[in-house]
Amino acid sequence: MPSGAQLSPLAMAALGLLAERAMHPYEMYQLLIHRHEDRLLKVRPGTLYHAVDRMVGAGLVEAVGTTRDGNRPERTTFAILPAGTARLAAGLRSLLAEPVKEYPRFAQALSEAHNLPAAEVIELLDIRRAALEKEFAALEADRKLALAREVARQYWIDVGYQQHLLRAELDWLQRLCSDLHEGSLPWMDKPKDSTIPEIATEANQ
Repeated sequence: MPSGAQLSPLAMAALGLLAERAMHPYEMYQLLIHRHEDRLLKVRPGTLYHAVDRMVGAGLVEAVGTTRDGNRPERTTFAILPAGTARLAAGLRSLLAEPVKEYPRFAQALSEAHNLPAAEVIELLDIRRAALEKEFAALEADRKLALAREVARQYWIDVGYQQHLLRAELDWLQRLCSDLHEGSLPWMDKPKDSTIPEIATEANQ
């Protein structure tokens, strides 16, 4: 991990955990799953160990001891270094202040949805809405659990942000489906034998 390279989501999460206290990678993995951080990033033990190794090589964290629990393999505990603290802060400042173009696939699918019949688009969007409602409910359960455990809000503000985005998408999808149902959004369903006209290019002009 070069000194100027952007932190991966998993590396940033690992540094965030080590900023709390020293721990070994498996403990870090367990905490990420317990805190439902897998809602935000892909969490796998193997990739987490690899991310920690890379951060050791970059001088962001260091090994501070080893422990053994019964017959289980020996585990190495890591702690964040000043360079890691600075790198974490710099990465957060950049991500918080600068919007990143992420090219969501759903937006691309919407731009090509006219290639399907309107009735099918409505059906597919209804399936999506049901899935999003379940995701919203899971986030709401997390929010209530955090409140019940009196977890400081600063640790789960992302839950409110994700709920806001989900609710906005659900509201927008409902309006889109209503427009398609009512016909207020013109939709030219293509006949089965339709062909796409050839686009003129310099080569065939």
